[in-house]
Amino acid sequence: MIDPLQPSAAGPSASNRSSTGVPGLDEILGGGLTTHRLYLVEGTPGTGKTTLALQFLLEGVRQGEEGLYVTLSETPNELRAVAATHGWSLDKIHLFELVNDAGLDPDSEQSILHPSEIELGETTKAVIRQIDALGPSRIVFDSLSEMRLLAQDPLRYRRQILALKHFFSTRNCTVLMLDDKTSEPGDQQLHSIAHGVISLDQKAEEFGAERRKLRVVKMRGMRFSGGFHDFVLETGGLRVFPRLVAAGRHREFTAVSRSTGVPELDQILGGGLVSGTNTLLMGPSGVGKTTTAMRCMLAALERGERAAYFLFDEGVGTFIARGIALGMDLRPYLENGKLKMHQIDPAEKSPGEFAALIHDAVSVERVEMVAIDSLNAYLQAMPGEKFLLIQMHELLTYLNQHGITTLLVLGQHGLVGDIRSDVDLSYLSDSILAFRFFEAKGKILTAISAVKNRTNDHEHTIREFRLTSRGLEIGDPLQNFEGILSGLPAYRGTTEMLGSSD
Repeated sequence: MIDPLQPSAAGPSASNRSSTGVPGLDEILGGGLTTHRLYLVEGTPGTGKTTLALQFLLEGVRQGEEGLYVTLSETPNELRAVAATHGWSLDKIHLFELVNDAGLDPDSEQSILHPSEIELGETTKAVIRQIDALGPSRIVFDSLSEMRLLAQDPLRYRRQILALKHFFSTRNCTVLMLDDKTSEPGDQQLHSIAHGVISLDQKAEEFGAERRKLRVVKMRGMRFSGGFHDFVLETGGLRVFPRLVAAGRHREFTAVSRSTGVPELDQILGGGLVSGTNTLLMGPSGVGKTTTAMRCMLAALERGERAAYFLFDEGVGTFIARGIALGMDLRPYLENGKLKMHQIDPAEKSPGEFAALIHDAVSVERVEMVAIDSLNAYLQAMPGEKFLLIQMHELLTYLNQHGITTLLVLGQHGLVGDIRSDVDLSYLSDSILAFRFFEAKGKILTAISAVKNRTNDHEHTIREFRLTSRGLEIGDPLQNFEGILSGLPAYRGTTEMLGSSD
């Protein structure tokens, strides 16, 4: 199993592949399905099997191939209605209803799918006649669960499938057989017969939209990207988001330090933000993390770079208005396309879809800076902390390998005293900026310090930090702090505070 974007040294050539017509699925399969083979697409009702099958046949139509949809579970009119909801026409696809009104007659019940020792049943003969008459290159058989019920015997059922597989192999057809997983648990007969197996799954969350996942269970003679891949079923069909794999995805770049736009902040970081690294901005709510990320991004935009900001916690309008009030107007860069703002709803957006947005920002929009604000909301989109850390590791490695300057905002619980985070991402971060509230002369002020930097020799000082209509202001290093380790820092020194003369 490999990264689907890397060239494969083994497996069928591109000329022997059939595109599935499903965005993202061909990448997972390393180029598509091997032609003239039989594949199983399984999933519970509602996961999108029929939609995937229709996309497969419509892709064949676009490539000038004949397509046949053999249905036992839905009528042709129902299939056309499903296609119409996606804006598709099935006029160029042959629809064949295997069990019609005559097949429902009790007197003909014993003749349905009743194989003998030598020949297939009458119903299967009808399929053969259709295929011989049409000569389709792509066939969908929907569904095996109906055939299983009609066969009424596991041995007959298996022989029926094997006979169909042998017949299809002599007609140079690429076949998708759909199954709704109503067989007994642990039944692997279909898996052993099929050349490849694609499994679709959906899970209803306690809040928000259901999450759908796809997994390639097996694929003979092909290297593919394993594991679960998120996908969405929307108007227009299935769209799969291949799991982001950082290994093997490199882009040549030169690591250089770039200014944050605030000289004092550059000094704290030991020279600025370094391309190909990520910086974690952590602290309690309202301390200035998002505004600092905005200032760093604006400096990049002023240098002519492109940037993408992924906003979880607040609306884009509020974000822009906040910047204007602090002397940082981002509107010109939104208008000229240098800045892309993405409003993310963690209840509706799956982690795989979010990773795909970042991948597109890097590979298509060619951004040089990415900001994720905040990781707290991103955590809520994940099924657990373990998976968040694994995916964040892949995501940050991918961004670092492409020379992207990444800003991560992480809110911490509490204002003073014992301040905690939802998750510890410090070991994944190349640099960490810590923001804290502190008390001095009866006032609540804010401080900033660099606690980690893998690339530069950073300051080991604490500086006062504040937001004004002129943007960020950072004072001289402060001495004589007390109670820093206890979580209740208080300043007893004589260095003049910012704004003392206001």
